[in-house]
Amino acid sequence: MEKVTDEYSIKYDTTTSTIVWKGIMRLNGKEYDPITALLNEVIALEPTLLTFNLQELKALNSSGITLLGRFIYSIRHKKNIQLLIQGSQNLAWQKKSIKNFQRLLPNLLLEWQ
Repeated sequence: MEKVTDEYSIKYDTTTSTIVWKGIMRLNGKEYDPITALLNEVIALEPTLLTFNLQELKALNSSGITLLGRFIYSIRHKKNIQLLIQGSQNLAWQKKSIKNFQRLLPNLLLEWQ
């Protein structure tokens, strides 16, 4: 499962249950629908540990942060899925936003590069 454009890519690796996000995502609300569909497909697989590797996601607009927040909040109800977010401390948006995701999902695991 993947979504690839000239500006960004999102790829799900089924062997590691990792979604790798790369590039710059500055989409409008409805443009995130295919990404929401991809995330819903991954959740349907019910991995016990799901990893979001955001280390190469250089920019994400407020609509994208909202999408991630809603997705993370929805995992709250999936007691059998643990979420790990791998972020980069070199990217200001990640340092600010990723910590806030822990408010939505207190058992969220964080790894910083």
